[in-house]
Amino acid sequence: MNKLYIHPLPVRVWHWTNAFGFVLLIASGLQIRYLDLFQLMPFQLAVQVHNWIGFILIANFFIWLSFYLFTDKIKVYHPELSPVKYFRASFRQMQFYGYGIFKGDPNPHHPTAYHKFNALQSMLYQIIMMMLVPIQFFSGVLLWDVTRFASLIDLFGGLRVVDSVHVLLFIVFVGFIVVHVYLASLGHTPSAHFKAMITGYEDIEDEPHADRAV
Repeated sequence: MNKLYIHPLPVRVWHWTNAFGFVLLIASGLQIRYLDLFQLMPFQLAVQVHNWIGFILIANFFIWLSFYLFTDKIKVYHPELSPVKYFRASFRQMQFYGYGIFKGDPNPHHPTAYHKFNALQSMLYQIIMMMLVPIQFFSGVLLWDVTRFASLIDLFGGLRVVDSVHVLLFIVFVGFIVVHVYLASLGHTPSAHFKAMITGYEDIEDEPHADRAV
C-alpha cells in the first residue's frame, strides 16, 4: 500500500467548510419552507442561519476558485479534449459503477495528484462548480432581499421563477450529496476516502485489481 498526496490543505478546508455549510443550508432551508411540518429551529433563526451560511459559502467558493486559478492545481479540472478518449473512459467508468464493482473488477481510473477525477467526475464537477453552484448562489442572493433586487428578479421572470430555480437546484444538490457520500465509501475500506480528505493522502494499492479509488 502506497500513499499519494492528492488533496492539498486549502482544498480540504474548502471541502469540509462546504460540506458542513450545505448541511446547514439544507436543514435551515427545509425549516423555512416547511414550517408547518416540523420544528428544527425557530423560523427567524432558520432565516438568519440560512443567510449567514449562504454568504460564508459564497466567500468559500471564491477562495476555492482563486486557489485553482492561481496554482498549477487547475490541471485537475482540465477536460479531456479528445471526444473519443473521453467517451471511452466514461463508458468504462459507467460499466464499473453499474456492475463491475459488484463483481470485484478493477476501477479503470487510477488517481494521481493532477488527475484525481475519473471521466464522469471531471465533467460532473465542472458542471456543478462552474454552473450550478453560481446559479444557486445568485438566486439565493436575489431571494435574500427581494425588494433591493426586484428589477433583477423581474428580469429573470419574477419571484416564482427565481424561487423555483433555487428549490430545484436544492433538490439536485441533495441528490449529489447522497451519491457523493456513497461513492466516497467505495475505497479499499469504507472510510479510506474520508480519511484522505482529512490527511490529504490517498492509499494507493500496489495491485491494480484492488484499486477502487473514486
